[in-house]
Amino acid sequence: MRLAGKTALITGGNSGIGKASAILFAKEGANVMIAARDAASGEATVSAIKHAGGTGEFLRTDVAKSDDCRRAVDGTLERFGRIDVLFNNAGMALVKPLHETTEEEWDRIFATNLKSVYLMCKFTVPHMIAAGGGSIINTGSQLSMVAAPSFAAYCATKGAIVNLSRAMALDYAKHNIRVNTLCPGAVATPLLLNQFAGKEGPQGNLQHLADLHPMGRIGQPEELAPAALFLACGEASFVTGAALVVDGGYIAW
Repeated sequence: MRLAGKTALITGGNSGIGKASAILFAKEGANVMIAARDAASGEATVSAIKHAGGTGEFLRTDVAKSDDCRRAVDGTLERFGRIDVLFNNAGMALVKPLHETTEEEWDRIFATNLKSVYLMCKFTVPHMIAAGGGSIINTGSQLSMVAAPSFAAYCATKGAIVNLSRAMALDYAKHNIRVNTLCPGAVATPLLLNQFAGKEGPQGNLQHLADLHPMGRIGQPEELAPAALFLACGEASFVTGAALVVDGGYIAW
């Protein structure tokens, strides 16, 4: 098993890519701590992990809040004694042109998507340094690389994550901490399905979104989890500062 004896802390591990990754990481031997706001889905994911023979726990966490992020890190260390993998996967979307975006909306998406990465890394990195290394995975997007109409705030946060990860990779390479960005295309997560299914708007409906991908469909969370696993495990020992795009060809148009 590729993560035997390791501990992974996954924000947003209760849903979508985070949930699929949490289950896969546990199957590969990791102790998994899920940090998310919704307790019901978090505990359901823990039950799925345990049903599959893995080890998982849940901590209710609002990643936009410093005290919650600190408690998530401290709680993981108290339960499992170490953090080998930090997967900053929690995020939100906002479909609005810039001039219609309120200051409150701007601040909320930056706090959820970007400030959370800063906070979780701030509290985790010292422990990884003391332990001699680790892997940090930050979830970006295909919109880290290209733009889309009515996604100004979202594009800004996801573009920033890529360069933040590169800067951190330079800072912490000497400590054997690898920092990479996972950049999914559109994936059938509850967040995306609730946003697009049966709706018309700046991006059209779900089929229109699928047609934007050369493969003619959107991805599944289980197709992203192996990419996250690769970045988390020793097979990626010479990979840092990279942006791994898994997008069905979206940015190749």
